[in-house]
Amino acid sequence: MFDTEGTAGAPAGDRRPLASRQSRWAAATLRMLLGTSVTANQISVIGILFALIGAAALVTAPRWPALFILAALCIQLRLVCNLMDGLVAVEGGRGSATGALYNEVPDRLEDSVLLVGFGYAAGLPWLGFTAAILAVFTAYVRAVGASHGFAQDFRGPMAKPQRMAALTLGCFLGLAEILANGTLFSLQAILALVVLGAAITGLRRLGRIADLMKARP
Repeated sequence: MFDTEGTAGAPAGDRRPLASRQSRWAAATLRMLLGTSVTANQISVIGILFALIGAAALVTAPRWPALFILAALCIQLRLVCNLMDGLVAVEGGRGSATGALYNEVPDRLEDSVLLVGFGYAAGLPWLGFTAAILAVFTAYVRAVGASHGFAQDFRGPMAKPQRMAALTLGCFLGLAEILANGTLFSLQAILALVVLGAAITGLRRLGRIADLMKARP
């Protein structure tokens, strides 16, 4: 997705590098959306709704395991919204003066509610909150670098696409495990991996900013 997708004409260096942006399904979805009156900002808001539904599904999935499938679907639909709002804004020319706000603020909310929901599903709410804090931290560090004139740093190992891929995988692993054994240890392992990876991601981005600052004349 774009991390400046709400802003038409954003520099190429400010876009998250994603192969899906050039995929056939993305092009087809873009054509469909441009055939309607939907705006980029509206798509961003829809992404919040998918994240909230996904988080609610995660919280209740240990009691009704089939909801893990709904949660995985909502996680992916949230990412589709994150991709399509940028395409509609930039390629479709439907950006707005407030596009940057609609791009960044929903992303942070969506990350947080899904990670917290995953923590409750794993039986470790505190770890979910930790993951949410670190996810916001990595985005904050990226914004700090941009505020100093550096290119947006989307490096991982646990940037947003990787976090959401891990949660999606965790949903299917959790479904299989709870049906087979009645346990959800796989969710705890996935969440611990997300926390560790997000911490490393934030530190890597901080290190890059420090190196760039030192290299300035």
